[in-house]
Amino acid sequence: MSHTDLYALILAGGVGTRLWPRSRATLPKQMLDLTSDLTMLQQTVERIREIIPPEHIWVMTNAEYVDLVREQVPDLPLDHIVGEPSPKGTAPAIGLGAQYVARIASQGTMFALHADHFISNEAGFRQAMLAAAEVAREGWLVNLGVQPDRPETGYGYVELGDSLGLFAGQPAHKVLRFREKPEIESARQYVESGRYLWNSGIFCWRVDVIQQEFERLLPEIQQSLQRIGAALGSEHAGETLREEWEHLPRETTIDRGIMEHAARVATVPISVGWNDVGAWDSLAALIPPDGQGNRITGTGDTVVLDSKNIFVYSEEKLVAIVGVKDLIIVDTGDALLVMPHDRAQEVKQIVEQLRHRGRTDLL
Repeated sequence: MSHTDLYALILAGGVGTRLWPRSRATLPKQMLDLTSDLTMLQQTVERIREIIPPEHIWVMTNAEYVDLVREQVPDLPLDHIVGEPSPKGTAPAIGLGAQYVARIASQGTMFALHADHFISNEAGFRQAMLAAAEVAREGWLVNLGVQPDRPETGYGYVELGDSLGLFAGQPAHKVLRFREKPEIESARQYVESGRYLWNSGIFCWRVDVIQQEFERLLPEIQQSLQRIGAALGSEHAGETLREEWEHLPRETTIDRGIMEHAARVATVPISVGWNDVGAWDSLAALIPPDGQGNRITGTGDTVVLDSKNIFVYSEEKLVAIVGVKDLIIVDTGDALLVMPHDRAQEVKQIVEQLRHRGRTDLL
């Protein structure tokens, strides 16, 4: 059942360089079918459409991906797919999304989600969304915080404060503070304390409340967004967007710009099989292992002999593995990537080297 006051902005920009060579500038990870027959973007829309109808969903993406998004989610209204002229960070993208929602429902309840998240328990996630919406209707900025199952240095953390009670049958807490991605020892302490959640980057708030926080904490950005919002629906909308966007500061995140400084921030803990599919090690974790911990995926053939904890993605050629362990191997036909599991975050440095070498054919 859809809920008439719920709206969603799906963030679907970026190239996903840590998933190179599968993720490329021409077809980034959110547009790929990495975990099912649906692309990550399509999964995100399907996951929420039971409670948020397509006419209440917007997708924010890079300008060059607008046509691709329209092909992948044709049920969405054409003007609900918005192309950013250039990357400016999550705060301007979310603030612009709020301008679109405000035209329809100035006090509507709005979610900000990412197109590259995997969630195994989708029904449980929707229930958590409804709980977050109840908290947000009371004027809170709400984060969906993931119950951690291990020390993780790749995610930020949320420190739990006092209980706010039950909402839609689920607990909610005040947030004491947001923590940046920690070193491993701090991550262990966070998890052992039981007082921290992973910051999923999924948020919920009333549109008027988040706009008030933009006015208070990011006033210059909000002034530009208001001018863009005032032009929406007019013949000057595109020109105004490009002009105002050009002057926005680069890489202003919603976490640092708003959430870390807002007064009324809450979290709804979730345990729904959430995974931020940002790198090959996180994708590998979604593939069922064999008895030796090896995980094989892709359309190519793989033969493994006397090897442990190997992840292989192959599209075409046969990949044969003998006597190795703890490796990630990715073959896409025109590129081969081999690395230890614990260095998966460094793939983006390979992409930078290729860019410096002028190998745009591989980017």
